[in-house]
Amino acid sequence: MHLPYEIFIGLRYLRAKRRHRTISLNTFVSVAGITLGVAALIGTLGIMTGFKEDLQAKILGTTSHIVVHDRTKDGMAAYNDVTARVAQVPHVLAATPFVFRQVLLTSQSSVQGIVLRGIDQQRERQVTELAKNVKSGSLEDLDRQATSATPEAGAAAEPGHPGIILGKELAMRLGTFVGDQVNVVSPVGPASALGTLTMTPKIRTFTVVAVFESGMYEYDSSLAYIALGEAQAFFNMGDTVTGIEVKVDDIFIASEIARSIEQALGFPYWARDWMQLNKNLFSALKLEKIMMFLLLVLITIVASFNIVSTLTMIVTEKQREIAVLKAMGATKQAIMRIFMLNGLIIGLTGTAIGVPLGYTFLWLIQTYWTFDPTVYYISHVPVHIQALDVILVSFSAILISFAATLYPSWQAAKLDPAAALRYE
Repeated sequence: MHLPYEIFIGLRYLRAKRRHRTISLNTFVSVAGITLGVAALIGTLGIMTGFKEDLQAKILGTTSHIVVHDRTKDGMAAYNDVTARVAQVPHVLAATPFVFRQVLLTSQSSVQGIVLRGIDQQRERQVTELAKNVKSGSLEDLDRQATSATPEAGAAAEPGHPGIILGKELAMRLGTFVGDQVNVVSPVGPASALGTLTMTPKIRTFTVVAVFESGMYEYDSSLAYIALGEAQAFFNMGDTVTGIEVKVDDIFIASEIARSIEQALGFPYWARDWMQLNKNLFSALKLEKIMMFLLLVLITIVASFNIVSTLTMIVTEKQREIAVLKAMGATKQAIMRIFMLNGLIIGLTGTAIGVPLGYTFLWLIQTYWTFDPTVYYISHVPVHIQALDVILVSFSAILISFAATLYPSWQAAKLDPAAALRYE
């Protein structure tokens, strides 16, 4: 099998004039530019994807994949029946009711405004990663009344005080530990004799039974949990809840599952997936990734200028050889293919070296660049390389390299053999 002569001539033009050099300096610089551009793109996209997925995992470890609410009112009645119906929807793994309110939390040394969630701890562990995030104490103690007055024992401090679970940062701000007492202050007071809610704040003492750490500062500093029944009684909700938390088997089709839940429940129920609940955050991360890709593509575009200059110099130096080829019968298309192959070889070589170089860079970053987890909430840079990103980067580099060959190739193809050989 004989290869086209354009390939042999194109490879020869990329070599240096001196015999002790394999390739010319211009060719080396062009390949190096493409290599660095590809490596930088893969490294940046791998780190940004890693941070996005790490953030996504932390969010979904604390919150559910889908939340179901009643459109017409704040509370949801007959929630056990609704939970059972939601659990029967395809792709739903578990569901649990919850209560969500904003309150003040006070200790002997501090006051903090927080979000208080009432949960069923037995079903909550099937929906979120709260049980795994507990660093001290026990989630099971949330349903137990205080029976001991010894904080060091890790039990509840006084009889009759229900349990509460605090985030790590919140516990540090309040200066509390497992076994200590805190007061929950609600702006909604108890019902009056006429059945209306009073404006007198309602205060109740709780005992810290556990401290959790999700890895998200926003959650660890402003989130606390109490038992579902205690939340209903404290907020005068009766037998209602705020909504239903749902866990699904595939988070990437959560929006479709949410629509299926709405169809199964009918009006007035409203299901929102985790992407809708965190739309602004993930939209910003996606836009940032796209903009970083476009900015770093400029490195490859700058490298393509080296290809243009290299091929232009080759065309200028090889005018006599090009004229001879055309005089021997080479067509304009064949001359263009010679120089287009030069650009493709530079692009392919740079991409072939740049991809493993990018992987190596990410491996070094992930292995040797460490952080203080008490400050940054991570010990290493999260890295995840997606195959689609690698394909997109490689295709872009090769396409830019090919586009850079068009003008020099066209200049070579339109060369007049008679003019080039006139003084030979």
